[in-house]
Amino acid sequence: MINVGIAGVTGYTGIELVKLISNHPKAKLCTVSSNSYAGKALTDVFPSMRGFETLICEGLSAQSLSQKVDVIFLALPHKISMQHVPEILDHNIKVIDLSADFRFSDASAYESAYQEHTAKHLLKESVYGLSEIYREEIKAARLIGNPGCYPTSILLPLIPLLKKNLIQSDGIISDSKSGVSGAGRSLSLSSHFCEVNESFTPYKIGNHRHTPEINEILGIQSGKKISITFVPHLLPLTRGMLSTIYVEAKENTDENKIRDAYASYYENEPFIRILGKNLFPAISYVRGTNACDIGIHFCEKTKRIIIVSAIDNLLKGAAGQAVQNMNIMFGLKDEIGLNSVQVPL
Repeated sequence: MINVGIAGVTGYTGIELVKLISNHPKAKLCTVSSNSYAGKALTDVFPSMRGFETLICEGLSAQSLSQKVDVIFLALPHKISMQHVPEILDHNIKVIDLSADFRFSDASAYESAYQEHTAKHLLKESVYGLSEIYREEIKAARLIGNPGCYPTSILLPLIPLLKKNLIQSDGIISDSKSGVSGAGRSLSLSSHFCEVNESFTPYKIGNHRHTPEINEILGIQSGKKISITFVPHLLPLTRGMLSTIYVEAKENTDENKIRDAYASYYENEPFIRILGKNLFPAISYVRGTNACDIGIHFCEKTKRIIIVSAIDNLLKGAAGQAVQNMNIMFGLKDEIGLNSVQVPL
């Protein structure tokens, strides 16, 4: 049995982790922490979690954790995680960090999008937790930088085509949309009901923090410098994410080669679902699952490939992928604790 702790439990991602670990047959939830709600029962913060009254939020202490857990999920704000990770690792606890603090191998790329990094020495050790791509590295890791939700929805469709040399590395465009839960639980005007309801808007065009994360991983995987055009939009939905990606095909690329690339790359991956011809993802088809659905359209005239991917931003885009990474780290099958069945309503 894997003994698990969750820090930052009172955010949307934190509470998703509670649900997943509580239903995981090989994991036991031993402790939860929240500095904002220390001393309070989880049910005081989330009345929907009745039945979990014994879960009391604590302060985050590496010394205390060392007596309780094998691995901790850090669902904390950027910059807070890096303050705790060095000491937690010193106590021989594995870390899966859901902030951006350990997603980058290049400290300057992180600092250009966030703030000064105070644990740079750990960036060379941390493994980017895109489960299907970095499986072997994840198996041996003690520190995982869990990917962002937008990057997950963009990297999974693009990497096989770049690796198979089927698409141009220049001119990649992703038009992406997310539900409001992607902004987190903290209050802000932009996620206020009256601002979001019956509306649809782009935001942070040209300066979204996920852009350098996407560029770095695409560059590592392709061996080329890549600068994607990424335009995020806010949907009047609670959860779900859909990315429509436009790329230019290389000469002699056709739809069969594209589909063969996906089939061979993701042949044994339970959460990657490549849709048939003329079928495309919808947010409602992946909500509540750890799946990434991918649909493809190849235009013979323009030699342009349109790829559509959909994920649940709180699961495959955050908590679900984090649990998938835990499974890989501890030698379990990916789908254990994550094989929930999608329902139509």
